[in-house]
Amino acid sequence: MDVYSYVCVLLLCSCVVLGKPTLRKERVHHDPLELIKQANEDNQSFQFDHEAFLGKEDATTFDQLTPEESKDRLGKIVERIDGDGDGYVTITELKAWIKRVQKRYVYENVAKVWTDYDLNKDNKISWDEYKQATYGYYLSNPEEFEEATDQFSFKKMLPRDERRFQTADLNGDLAADREEFTSFLHPEEFDHMKDIVVQETLEDIDKNGDGHVDEDEYIADMFSHEEGGPEPDWVRTERDQFSDFRDLNKDGKMDVAEIRHWILPQDYDHAMAEARHLVYESDQDKDTMLTKEEILENWNMFVGSQATNYGEDLTKNHDEL
Repeated sequence: MDVYSYVCVLLLCSCVVLGKPTLRKERVHHDPLELIKQANEDNQSFQFDHEAFLGKEDATTFDQLTPEESKDRLGKIVERIDGDGDGYVTITELKAWIKRVQKRYVYENVAKVWTDYDLNKDNKISWDEYKQATYGYYLSNPEEFEEATDQFSFKKMLPRDERRFQTADLNGDLAADREEFTSFLHPEEFDHMKDIVVQETLEDIDKNGDGHVDEDEYIADMFSHEEGGPEPDWVRTERDQFSDFRDLNKDGKMDVAEIRHWILPQDYDHAMAEARHLVYESDQDKDTMLTKEEILENWNMFVGSQATNYGEDLTKNHDEL
C-alpha cells in the first residue's frame, strides 16, 4: 500500500489532529522475498500462532524474554486455560481462551483511544467530536491537502467514516457509547457491521469502479511488483484460487455476495481453527487434548522469546480474561 503521501498529510496536522481516519487493514504484500524469509525463520513462522494465542501486544512482550522466562510464564497461562483443572487443555478450552484474547485486544484498543475522542468527557463520542479530532485540521486548511493521493485523501475518508459511524450508531443519536464506538473501530467483530466491511473491501479493491473485483484487481490488492516483472509461484496460486474458489459464478469477477463469501465465510471459525491447529501440532499422544507438558514441549509454537524490546509484563492480572 502506497502511504507516502498520506503520511506526509498526517505529519502536517499531527500536532492538531488527535486521531486518524479508519483506514482499511493492510492487505498488500510488497516484497514476496520478505514473505519467504519470514517463513524460514522459526520465530516468524509461528508469529500468527503467537498473536492468536496471546494477542499482538503480549506476543511482542514475550519476544523480549529468555526461553526459560517464556516457558515459565506459558506454564502459568496453561493453568488458567485449564478451566476445570483436570490437567488437560481441550480444544474447547483453547478456543474459549483464544476468543477471550481477541475480545480483550478489541476492548483494550478502544480504551486506549477513548479519551482522545471524548472531548467533552460525557462518556460518549459524538460524530462531531470524532470528526473534529480526526479531520479538524483538514476542514480548516483544505488547501494543504490538494496533493494527497485520491485513494487516501481526507476528502474521501471523511464521508466513508461518517457512513460507518452512522451504521455503528444503533440508536441514531449521533453519539457512540463504548459498545457502538467499538463496533465503529472494529466492524469485523460485529454482525450488524458486516455489510460495511464488505462494502469498504469492495471500494478498496475495485479500482475501475464497476462494482466488481476482477482477477487483476484481486491480485493487485495482495501483490505489488514492477511492471513486466515475473510473478512468484504463490501469486499464480492465488490466481487459481480466484478462478476456482472466489469467482463462484464463473463470470470472471467477484460481486458483493462473492466478496462476502471470501472475507466473511459463514462456515469458518478462526478461534476453533487455531485451537485445532495448536492441538494437532502439539498432541504427542494423539488423544486430542494437551497436557501442560505437551504444551511446554512445543512452547515456541505458543509463545516467542528474545526477539524485540517491548515492555509489558503478561503476568499482570487481566481481569477480563
